[in-house]
Amino acid sequence: MRKALINAVLFPALAVVVALAIFYFVRRRRRRRGRGRGRSVLPSHGGGGARADRFQADGASGGYAAGGEEALLRFPGGEALTVAAILEAPGEVVAKSSHSTLYRAGLSAGEAVALLRFVRPACAAAAEEAAAAARVLGAARHPNLVPIRALYIGPRGEKLLVHPFYAAGSLRRFLQEGINDSQRWEIICKLSIGIVKGLDHLHTASQKPIIHGNLKTNNIMLDADFQPRISDFGLDLLLNPAAAQEMLETSAMQGYKAPELIKMRDATRESDIYSLGVIMLEMLAQKEVANDNKSPNARDIHLPASFKDLVLERKISEAFSSELIKQSKNSGKEDNLNAYFELATACCNPSPSLRPDTKKLLKRLEDIAR
Repeated sequence: MRKALINAVLFPALAVVVALAIFYFVRRRRRRRGRGRGRSVLPSHGGGGARADRFQADGASGGYAAGGEEALLRFPGGEALTVAAILEAPGEVVAKSSHSTLYRAGLSAGEAVALLRFVRPACAAAAEEAAAAARVLGAARHPNLVPIRALYIGPRGEKLLVHPFYAAGSLRRFLQEGINDSQRWEIICKLSIGIVKGLDHLHTASQKPIIHGNLKTNNIMLDADFQPRISDFGLDLLLNPAAAQEMLETSAMQGYKAPELIKMRDATRESDIYSLGVIMLEMLAQKEVANDNKSPNARDIHLPASFKDLVLERKISEAFSSELIKQSKNSGKEDNLNAYFELATACCNPSPSLRPDTKKLLKRLEDIAR
């Protein structure tokens, strides 16, 4: 009787101890696995798997769950993306601005590596406005544009854009690093023609033109074969007015803003052409633009300060990198180089109506490149 009583108490107690040990072991392994995966791009809202299932069931590619707290809009190339894949992707910060943060992230679906832009809730446009703008921007497809794969709209007002990642980096980085290829005449022509083709598509391919509004070397990505791709076009449409205006002011400090442009909502095709002219000058000079931040005089030549004196004093050759001058003399392309410079300064004409449009620019560049 006593032995049976001991067995009745002892065996259940041992079973409880073994169960607790197994639970502790499993929980510890899961925690180790979680630490090994890296940090996700966005803080967890909880229930990621359930949200992913709901989005896959609720909407087709590019759908927007009107009236819901969250939405995922998918565009060509991003059909396989899910909310969980985007939110739980381990990311590495590659750039920050006043309105957003850029992450290089590894996704479990779709592309192996992507560029994610997290637009802060305080800077983002309303969900309905952002969704409408994203549909327009997501439809823009061209070999010289960086496509939008998806847009996630979060419950706190945050927005997350998914783009392809280009390991070659930006045009700014390409010029800053002083790589020999950046001073080759044929590469400069190829880059210029590709940028103009992408901008022409934005300006003319649809009934209502897409205005970039913030064109600069940092917003032009490069393929491995020096094929340029314009990024961040129409980004101001995903921002609230205050954040969009701050973006314009940053562009002004960097020397890319057209003199007539006061508010971001007033950006035009002509103001984009001005920014393009500054980029062309940068590629010639192999140095960053600078702005003197002075109020412009109506009779001034509206160019970045680093080029203005050279133009006024007709010291055009001093605006070029020494390597470009050497190449042009050896190849008999001096006239082509001067023509390129004149075209770049025409883009920066103080009168918007006198700046060439993308069609004229493309034709002239193709003639100069021959």
